[in-house]
Amino acid sequence: MSLPTFVYDLDTVLAGGRPELPADSGVLDGAEGKHAATVKRIEVGERMLLIDGHGSGIEVIATATTKSAVTFDVDKRVSFPARPAVTIVQALPKSERSELAVDLMTQGGVDVIVPWQAARSIAKWGAKADKAVAKWRSMAVSASKQSRRMHIPEITGLAETGAVIERIAELTARGGLAVLLHEESAVPFTSLEFGDNEVLFVVGPEGGLAPDEVVKFQEAGAVTALLGPEVLRTASAGLVTLAAHGALARW
Repeated sequence: MSLPTFVYDLDTVLAGGRPELPADSGVLDGAEGKHAATVKRIEVGERMLLIDGHGSGIEVIATATTKSAVTFDVDKRVSFPARPAVTIVQALPKSERSELAVDLMTQGGVDVIVPWQAARSIAKWGAKADKAVAKWRSMAVSASKQSRRMHIPEITGLAETGAVIERIAELTARGGLAVLLHEESAVPFTSLEFGDNEVLFVVGPEGGLAPDEVVKFQEAGAVTALLGPEVLRTASAGLVTLAAHGALARW
């Protein structure tokens, strides 16, 4: 049975930093400590996994608890082996499905999520972009804990199409593969050669990709691919893509 998982120094992780994990002993406090003590009811002698959100963790044994913190001794360090990064450029889903998309992609193993204001996205973040990104980051933390991930996906700021074009060009210039998931593509997803390279997938909005977006992404170095015969909701397309890629290149 997998260990209950918590983020060590959550505030640092949410701010984009990497906390230093204790070598011998420490205290899990703050929101995570309270959750461990009062919701999960961690008891003295119970084991936990504490992660830094960047691929490393420590297995610890609780030595004392209060209503808002758990004191622990470190048993051993653990780490997740490095692998080529997978980025998903996710067109903004409708509001009721927005955080679901992040939840599913995190469970599927994504490394970086780029929220994208596509031309045909029904959702418009506008002035609420910072708040929306914060919600996505919070969901990525929750989903990482649920799926026992030691690496919490990076959630970038909201990207316009120009920024996505630059990201595609930079990735392909260093040997990565950028794939535009497109229902009109004649290239089967299973025919793509991923190798050991980093990869970027572009998931379009419910309203479909605008023709000029397709052209500009291809000019930047992206290739198109057909994931399958079904038309997926944008909120679930990322997870299906990760599962297909995992079966072909990661698992």
